[in-house]
Order: sequence, then C-alpha cells, then structure tokens
Amino acid sequence: MPDLKQLSKTDPVKRNAEKGLEQMEHTPMEPPSAYEQPGTLKIPFEELEKPLQTLVNEHRNAIVIIEKFERALTEFKANGYQLDNVINESFKTFFNFLDDDLFPHNAREEKTLFPLLHKRLIEAGEHGIGKNPKTAIDVMEDDHVKFIQLGALTFNFLGLASRLKDEVSRIFVLDTAYENGRELIELLKLHIYREDYTLFPLAQKYLTKEEFEEIESQS
Repeated sequence: MPDLKQLSKTDPVKRNAEKGLEQMEHTPMEPPSAYEQPGTLKIPFEELEKPLQTLVNEHRNAIVIIEKFERALTEFKANGYQLDNVINESFKTFFNFLDDDLFPHNAREEKTLFPLLHKRLIEAGEHGIGKNPKTAIDVMEDDHVKFIQLGALTFNFLGLASRLKDEVSRIFVLDTAYENGRELIELLKLHIYREDYTLFPLAQKYLTKEEFEEIESQS
C-alpha cells in the first residue's frame, strides 16, 4: 500500500506525541437526542460569549472531517482493506487535521479556559468528593490525552501494515488499526458533545465578561 507508506513519512500524530502531547452531524448548541442526558444545559448559540462561540464553530468543522474519516474507515474495511484515492485522501485529511487543528484547539482550551473554569467549578461545589476533588475539566483533559494515544496507534498501525508481507499479520494489524480508529471517532464525538452542551454552558454560567475578554485576548 504505497500511499500509506508515503503518509507514514510525515507521521503528524507521532510528532505531537514526541512533544509530550503524548454519521452524526448536528448544529452547535442543539444536542442530538442520542446523547441526551441529565444535567445537559441548553443555551442558544447566540447567547454564548465569543470565545465559546469560536470553540463551538471549531467543533462544527471538526465533525465534518471526523465523519468523512468515519465513512472512509468503514469503506476501507468493507473493501477488504484496499485503498482508493478517496479513502486515502480522507485518511490524510484526518491525520493532518489532528496535527494542525485539533491538538492546537485542545492546547488552547487547556491554557486559556480550563484552569479558570476548574477553579470556578470547585468554588461552586460542582465537583466530586475526596482530597483532590475532580471536575468536568479533569474528564475533558483525560479525553485530550486519549485522542493522542488513539490517533498515534491508528496512524502507526496503518503505516506498519503497509510494510508487512505476511497477509495474516497484515490483516491482524489493519483490524487493530480499524478498532482504534473507531474508538477514536466515538470518543471525539462524545467529547465534542460534552463540551458543547455541558462544559461550555457551565463556563457561560460561572465566568464573567471580563474573564471571557481575557480568555479571548490569550487566544
């Protein structure tokens, strides 16, 4: 599979890991019923502060790319793990998106929004119990790490399979890549939902206009 060999030369996911970063479509702030759960806060998009609107819009763009990758991954397996130009292009677009867009997006959240919101959630009693109480921020940060791990596994297994001559080994590695890719897709979708319909409304509730202005300036 020469295309995957060429793709593996750049390995964008691995580059971020070495730095230590280690078909659902919906309109922002209008949650799909499949993810409805107690505690979901519904706030019209227009009422969100500008930094939150920016993050939600980035999520909307991300969903488009994630869904294209999902379709390509499904077709890849259905075709007996045979590449075509459309599948290969979707794969390249997705892994470049992780490197160029998703990881910087997550880093920006971790730098500008998460520390302050974590503090406000602790103050408001929106946290777990124990010596080191956890908030929704801890869940989101754990997801960010899992994105990198699953992205690296999926990418590297795809690249490894292209270099294997034994067909049984090749299919085993591709099955593993497929399963990791599917897990990554579902986690990304759920994470975006949690941020759009739980975390960002909490930020809207507990942060002041002045704090949002500071977040915007840092971004």
